[in-house]
Formats: sequence, structure tokens, C-alpha cells
Amino acid sequence: MAAEQSGVSKKRKRDGERRTGDSDKKKKSSNQKKPIPVSASSKAAQGSKKTKMTSFGAKDVKRGSSKLKQEKKTSYVKGGASSGDNNAVISKKDRRLMAKELAESRKKKRKLHYTLQQELALLWEKMRRRNIAKEERSKLVSEALRKMAGKMAEIASSHVSSRVLQTCVKYCSQAEKETVFSELHTHLLTLSRNVYGVHLVKKMLDTATKKQLDGFISSLHGKVSSLLRHMVGSVVVEHAYQLGNASQKQSLLAELYSPELQLFRDLTLGKGGRLQDIISKLGLKKASVLQHMSSVIQPIIEKGIIDHSIIHTLIIEYLSIADKVTFFCSFSFHGLWLIQIVLKSSAKDIIKQLSSSLFVRMIHTKDGSKLGILCVKHGEAKERKKIIKGIKEHIGKIAMDPYGSLVLACILSVVDDTKLLTKIIIRELQKILKDLVFDKNGRHPILQLLHPHCPRYLSPDDLASLDLYLPSLCSKGEGTEIVDGGSVETPESDLDEKTQSAKVGGKKDDTLRRYQLLVDSGLAESLIELCTECPGELLRSNFGREVIYEVMTSGVDAVLEEKYPENMENLRAAISALGALPRNEEAGPQDQQHVFEDFHSSRTLRKLILDSPSFAASLWNIALKGRTATWANGHSAKVVSAYLESTDAGVRELTESELRGLIYSGALKAPKPNDQKPKE
Repeated sequence: MAAEQSGVSKKRKRDGERRTGDSDKKKKSSNQKKPIPVSASSKAAQGSKKTKMTSFGAKDVKRGSSKLKQEKKTSYVKGGASSGDNNAVISKKDRRLMAKELAESRKKKRKLHYTLQQELALLWEKMRRRNIAKEERSKLVSEALRKMAGKMAEIASSHVSSRVLQTCVKYCSQAEKETVFSELHTHLLTLSRNVYGVHLVKKMLDTATKKQLDGFISSLHGKVSSLLRHMVGSVVVEHAYQLGNASQKQSLLAELYSPELQLFRDLTLGKGGRLQDIISKLGLKKASVLQHMSSVIQPIIEKGIIDHSIIHTLIIEYLSIADKVTFFCSFSFHGLWLIQIVLKSSAKDIIKQLSSSLFVRMIHTKDGSKLGILCVKHGEAKERKKIIKGIKEHIGKIAMDPYGSLVLACILSVVDDTKLLTKIIIRELQKILKDLVFDKNGRHPILQLLHPHCPRYLSPDDLASLDLYLPSLCSKGEGTEIVDGGSVETPESDLDEKTQSAKVGGKKDDTLRRYQLLVDSGLAESLIELCTECPGELLRSNFGREVIYEVMTSGVDAVLEEKYPENMENLRAAISALGALPRNEEAGPQDQQHVFEDFHSSRTLRKLILDSPSFAASLWNIALKGRTATWANGHSAKVVSAYLESTDAGVRELTESELRGLIYSGALKAPKPNDQKPKE
């Protein structure tokens, strides 16, 4: 048995060795496989496949890589491949040239005026240079217009040709401009919706005559609302609105008010004025006007097209008549007259929609700032918080804007959440405080905290904008109105206009809000430090002098003097030290004049002497005592004579003995009783 088992095991061993030997032979034979001979066509196919692999950067195989690299080097031969030589391959340079020619031929088939556009591009590169002579440029412009004659409408929407036409319109003669306008006049509305053609239309409107502009605005009749809903077309309507006169602006707006005005253009002629006046003059139904305006405004707001002033004016006019709850009456299908009351608070809905990311994009115009103020005043706490967070990244830009600064001043005067205002707005204002106090518009938020609604710093229009409100949204019960029949009583609010105006906004006391924003936030301390560092620069500035005056007088409630007495004393000493400097009689027109002789600073110091007895005493003791004869003429005489006009008995007693001698000697004129001005 043992012998049989050993024989079997030896047999299995021999069989295993035979199998391993066979497998090794197969591996060797596969590695040493000879190439199979192929035909010439298959060789050419293999060559093209290799070319494709190398063009896409394919990796070489592990074995025979050196041989493949050598084949790549030798396969690319300069010049084309002959018909009989299948091993020759086209070079990369020739392939690029062939691809370029193929692309050019395809463009010629696809684009109707491709060759013309290429010629115009070459001319445009020459005519748009700055260092070219006018005569040469006019020749190039005339040549380009001659080539485009009769084809302008077809190529005006092209990326290149539109630029060429814009340059031609800019530099061509008046006769050539009229030729271009007459050829494109019927296609301007189509080009107004084109991404590239819109720039050509704007350029043509900029250079158009009064007759051409009036003709274009007339062609917009009936299409204004559809263009305003178009992202590109709305730009053309806004541009025409800005260029037009009062009657042309009214004609663009009027068709947005009512369907009758949209259909019949003659109704808009001679019916200028506010929307309320147009409704009363033409006897329009208010319900129809509201419905039409709502159908125009809602798609515009939903698409976010809120940057244009014509849209801001439209919404303001809509709110002027739609700020109340409206009742609509309908007829039932059973044959009985039933009143179906539909509650529609249109004004509140518009304000909620605008109190979002759209807020920043609309406060750069006059009516847009009014909309922003209405959103701040009538918005709820959540909406105000959303507004403040939305303008966080744009505080500096808004503060420097002529209309945005008013919205920022309104926010600081209305919102009760002073911690949020300090964190987002006050901190950003402190970073650019020096730029703000020297800027015409940037000073408004600062002055609003120091002296709210002061007519010295705000125009009547600005004050009217800050006082704007919607009566129905700030009264106890919203008013109602009846349209299209029915008999529903309209409750009237018991509050008068002044009470309603005062009720608008936050619930916090105005004095407490100002104290928290001005003092608790640290803004007042930063203002005093800034005024102490550069008092002369502020006094000589046309706008900075107003800020330093309000800081010196401690604001409208004198809160700065109570909170920072030492800092205020240092500021008075810094200004008095400037007055103690010697008079520079040889100062030229470019040199800084003495603060007593400068136009702005002398008048500011005079006001401070009249309104701040503590400053008057400090300036007298440090700068003027014993030296008044030196400053008794010129602009500085206003500073000296202010002590005689002061209503404070202590100031007059301090200076009377020295100034009386100047009056007797004739060096100083005695003030008239009417010259004494009380503090505003």
C-alpha cells in the first residue's frame, strides 16, 4: 500500500511540473509574439491611431516604449503626406492651419456678413485709436458706413459690428448720423432687446436731435410696460426717460397708469401732474388704475428689475393711491347682487417685497430713497433687521450717496434696536469717520445724530423726504375705500397729521435712542478725538466746519459736555491755540490762512463765540486778550466783534473794557442791535 501511495504522489508531482512548464512556455511565447503582417491600409489606420493617441497625450505602454518614442519623432515629417507614402503624417502646424480654414469656411456659411464684419473689425482697430488725426478718422468712419449701407439692421446685433457702429455714430458728421438713424429707426425696438444692440441704441439716443429723441419716445408708446419687464429693454426705457423733458417723461409714465392711457396716446397730452390729478381730470376709475398698475409693477419686482428711476417713480405714485385697504364688489351667478369683500393691503405688500435684497439697489435715486424711507418707517421689526443686515457691506457707499445718506439718517432716527445699529452701522461709520465729516453727503448721518432735522444742513426737499409716511399704515385703523358701487362706510382716523407723523417709526424715545447711538456706542468720543487732532482742517472746510460746530456746542441736548468734560476742554484749547498763532501777512493764495482770516473758519468761530460762552472765554484768554487791535480788520473783525454781540453777560463783561477802546478809536465798528443772532 505504501508503495502504491508513493507512486501516485510521484505521478502527481510529475504532472504538476509539466503544467507549470507549459504555462511558462505560454508566457514566453506571448511576450515574444511576432507582429502579424498587415496590409498598407491597416498600416495607415494604425498610423492614424498612433497620431490620435499622441495628440491626446496617451501614455506609452510599458514594453517597447523607447521604440514608440522613436516612431513618434520620426513620424512627424514637415509637409503634407503624398498619396503613395502611407507612413508620412501631417505636421501639427499644418493640422492647425487646416482646422482654421475649416472653421473659417463654416463661419462664412453660418454668418451672412462674415467677410464684411472682418473688414469692419480692421477699420475699427484703426479708427478707435486716440492718437489718430481727425481727418484720417473721419475717412475711416465714412468708409465703414459706406460698407455697412443697407445692412446696418442685419449686423447691428453682432458683438463686433455693434461696436463699430457705436464708434461711427460717435465720430461721424451730423448728416451721417441722420443717415444711420433713418436706416435703423424702424429696428430700434428690436435692437433694444438685444444684448449688444442695446449699447448702440443708447449711443444713438445720446447723440440724437430733439426731433429724433421725440420720435423714438413716441415709438415706445404701448410698449413701455413690456420693455420694463425685460432685463435689457428696461435699460433703454430708463435712458430715454433720463434724456427726455418733463412732458416726455410724463408720456412714458402715463401709459403705465391706466389701460385707457396705454391705448389712446392723445389722453396723455396736456394732462401732466401727479397720478391723483390725472385720475380726477380724466375721470378714471380708481379700481381700474390700481389693477393695471399692479399688473405692471408685480412682474417687475418679481424679476428684480428695480434699479431704474422710472420704476421708483411708478411705485411712489402707486403707493400714493393704494396705501389703503380697497373693497371690490362682484356680481354672483345666481342673479342676486351680493357684495364680495376682498381685503387687499397693497401698500404693505409692496413694502414687504422691497424690504429685501432689492433695498440696496433702489436707494440711489430721489424716488428710490423715498421708497427706502417708507420701507424703514412702515416695516416690521423683522423687515428692518433684514434691511440693516442687507446694507452691511455697502455702508460707506450709501453714506456718501446724496440720496442714500438720507436713508441712512432715517434708519438711525427710526430703528429701536440700537445694539444692532451699533454693531453694523456705527462701527462701519467709525472706520471712515474722517472721510465722512469732510464729505457733502457723508456728514448727514453724523449731523442727524448731533442735531436731528436741522434746516441748516438739510434742504426742504430732504426734510420732506425724511418726514414722508403713509397715513393709513400709521393710524389706529386702516382707512377703507369703496370702488365699483356698494355702500360701505369708510372709518376715519381720529389722529391728526402731526400725531400720525410722530407715531411713525419706533417706540423708543428719540432722546434715549440718540444717546445710545451717539454716546454709548463710542461715536461721540471718536468725533471729539478727530476734531482735536485736526481742528484747523475742519474749520477751513466748507462741510467739516459744520460737524466741528455741532461737536463744540455738544449737540442739541448738550450731552457731550456732560459725558466728556475733559475731552471738550482739550478741544477748546486746541482751537484756541490755533488762534494764538501769529498773523501770516505774507501768505500766498496757496498757503493756509490764519483761522481768524479764512472765510469759512472766521464765520464758524463767530458762531461758536455767540453760542458757546465757555469757548468764547477760552479763545479770549488764550488768543485774543491784549491783541484785539491786530485782528480788528478783514474777516478777523467778525471774530472780534462777536464778543460785543454775545448775549452772555459774562462774556461781555470779560471783553468790554478792551473792545470799547477799539470802538472809540474807530478801529472796530459797534454792532447794531439787529446783528445779535440767537442760537438756532
